[in-house]
Amino acid sequence: MLGQQVPLATLASDTWDVVVIGGGITGAGIFLESARRGLKVLLLEQQDFSWGTSSRSSKMVHGGLRYIAQGDISLTHHSLQERERLLTELPQLVVRMSYYFPIRKGQFPGRLPMQLVMKAYDALARVNDHNWLNPTALQQQFPHLNSQQLKGALRYTDALTDDSRLVIRVLQEGCLEGGIARNYSKVSRIHQQDGQQVFSVLDRQSQQSIEVRCKHLFNATGLWADQLSGASPRIRPQRGSHLFISKARLPIQSCLTLLHPDDQRYVFVYPWKGETCVGTTDLDHRFALDDEAFCTTQEVDYLLKLLNSEFPDLHIGKPDILSTMAGVRPIIAGHASNPSAFNPSVSNPSKERRSHLVWQANGVISVSGGKLTTFRQIALDALHTAGIIDDSSYKIALKNKAIRCFNHQVSTPS
Repeated sequence: MLGQQVPLATLASDTWDVVVIGGGITGAGIFLESARRGLKVLLLEQQDFSWGTSSRSSKMVHGGLRYIAQGDISLTHHSLQERERLLTELPQLVVRMSYYFPIRKGQFPGRLPMQLVMKAYDALARVNDHNWLNPTALQQQFPHLNSQQLKGALRYTDALTDDSRLVIRVLQEGCLEGGIARNYSKVSRIHQQDGQQVFSVLDRQSQQSIEVRCKHLFNATGLWADQLSGASPRIRPQRGSHLFISKARLPIQSCLTLLHPDDQRYVFVYPWKGETCVGTTDLDHRFALDDEAFCTTQEVDYLLKLLNSEFPDLHIGKPDILSTMAGVRPIIAGHASNPSAFNPSVSNPSKERRSHLVWQANGVISVSGGKLTTFRQIALDALHTAGIIDDSSYKIALKNKAIRCFNHQVSTPS
């Protein structure tokens, strides 16, 4: 069971079918899907489980309105399918929420195009869960919202989750299926020998190390995937920062989807753990990956500008900020199909797609990018690439809604 650290020496007792490096949501998904197929699987994480990007997301399990607006129907479809699966299987951890998208006179997109987007969004999820609110009804929900030029709002639904707890829940399921997950275990010196992957594992607490062998090695280290794979760079690190404001100063009961006045990016304002969260930003992260990410002054100003545009009577300022949170997303750069063209400065970071990528180099299968919501699909793609599941099994696992992701009853992680 997760939480009982396996002695280091036992890791070298035999050859593993699968070893996963990385204890975020991507690694946890590969770990679970391998274990449920009866494979001898080990997951290794050098920090706490969910230490990196997977604990610093916007906490949303969603299809992504902007993805469908950009024409990325496949990503939206898979995301909405997985959203519905998680809502059904983990109702205490993944909670459906109402989101409100205000429409103002002269705004683009206006009511009609957004209604078409909402209809497509619901159709892909096979639900009918959106409606129009007039200004009076909207301001009953959000009494401090700027009323100037307000025509009303479209209400739709998505979901919120505690991202760290979701990772732990996936790892718990994998352990109950027979897998072993170990944190504070750093992998180095990866090489091939006799058709197997061989590497060193350092226990960061005892400082002891041991050699481990496996048939399939998955690199699910997120931001660090390029460093471990040894291939041409594919990751474009992008920082997303959030502000937490006292609920007393910014009382929000449901989620607002807003357009920033400067660049028309979607920014969310939503309740979180008794306070109000505002985010996110979307910037190229130009700091060292091993350093803790932080919300810059420019990002604080950017998010406060949105709040004072939408809630001018509240006069939200820096003294009202309880805390900030910054995470760095491992976005697959647009050059991924042509690695020699790598140049992260050539495009707006917000224009990059949020799809994932699986690639192989030196016998290691690397996986990065993607969304919190689609961890199961990402895992299936990785196992399919490795030849662990065949074409038929892959298609069935993706499309058959009767196949559950979570089959064990466990206490909700705290």
